[in-house]
Amino acid sequence: MPCYYDVDDILMEEEPISVVFQVTANGVGLLDPGAERNSVEKGAKVDLPLWLAHGMLSLEQAVSINVPPCFTQKVSDKSIGQFLRYAFTSRYKEILSKSHSSSTMTVPKFASRLTTEEAQVFESARESMAAFKRWRVGGARLQKASILGRKRKTKLPDGSSTA
Repeated sequence: MPCYYDVDDILMEEEPISVVFQVTANGVGLLDPGAERNSVEKGAKVDLPLWLAHGMLSLEQAVSINVPPCFTQKVSDKSIGQFLRYAFTSRYKEILSKSHSSSTMTVPKFASRLTTEEAQVFESARESMAAFKRWRVGGARLQKASILGRKRKTKLPDGSSTA
């Protein structure tokens, strides 16, 4: 689900994709730069932003979306899922390892090559390690729960209570 304030989501929704109009659309000639009238004819191929193409697709199938060539079966490989999983897990391990072992001098070099999501994982891991080290060095090991300091009143079978 796209996030309203996420720049990556905004840019992704602005990405143009190719669509073919399944109906003649009057009053939308601005969408087709080659249109001579203020309409787009049935069968016309037009590049639209993803958000608009998705809206027109759900509007009684006014357009059909042409799948970009990089997502067709000719280009896809059955092992790509395994490869992507391997790439993600190995990269994730590298990020965690560097976040726990890197000095403050080497952080800017490494962090500048990370994507936004990887940088968030890196910073979260560094903060987690710092909190662990603070706890290990001097933090209280166990803390008594506040509820344990209060005495409970117990009721005796005859109806009276103890304090």
